[in-house]
Amino acid sequence: MTVPSTNVKETDSEYIVEMAAPGMSKEDFQVEINNDVLTIKSEKEIENQDQKDEHYTRREFSYQSFQRSFSLNNRVVDDSKIKANYNEGILRLVIPKKEEAKVKPSRQIQIK
Repeated sequence: MTVPSTNVKETDSEYIVEMAAPGMSKEDFQVEINNDVLTIKSEKEIENQDQKDEHYTRREFSYQSFQRSFSLNNRVVDDSKIKANYNEGILRLVIPKKEEAKVKPSRQIQIK
């Protein structure tokens, strides 16, 4: 398996990571943070066995694995509030920004 395509989107309040990984289940993924590095990895082994007749057996083993890592800036993101879900072939992580890192709307300063 090749490394799944990944989109990273930044909004005013969060980062959104979307990884295309069809044919998998949420149990196939491991998502972890270590020393400000977010790592997404998967290992999946599939064994198919067809028996043509009692004298011949064909076995096919399939092993898929990948790992992607992303550096996080702990001054910007709140890694304690990261949420992940897997739906319709897309692994989606929402990484919220810390309050002080969020883009604040412009405001007028009154002159006295």
